[in-house]
Amino acid sequence: MWRLLSALFLLTGLGIGLFASTIANTQQEAMLTVFMTLLPSIFLSGFFFPIDVMPKVLQWISYAMPLRYYLSIIRVLMLKGVGIEAIQGDVLALAVFGIVIMGAAAMRFRKRLD
Repeated sequence: MWRLLSALFLLTGLGIGLFASTIANTQQEAMLTVFMTLLPSIFLSGFFFPIDVMPKVLQWISYAMPLRYYLSIIRVLMLKGVGIEAIQGDVLALAVFGIVIMGAAAMRFRKRLD
């Protein structure tokens, strides 16, 4: 189960990378764009600091980070050992992120080729 959900998270990461490459003109711009999205994602996802102790504004911004949902999924599946019923909301949010980000990247990629 966790492998399937990890693949779903990889889909969102691939979508972010593909979208960054479509808006950048050079490889360096694409790398900086991904870096500038990756760093806040790591800090706001709850990986380093618990989300509960963050200021409310940062807690609200963290809902826009796919890594937040993936970390919650992995923690529940690996540490607590519960079933998929406990993480349905996080799985749904991660699936929506994956579809939206990959869809936006694919639409932008098609437009760029024309």
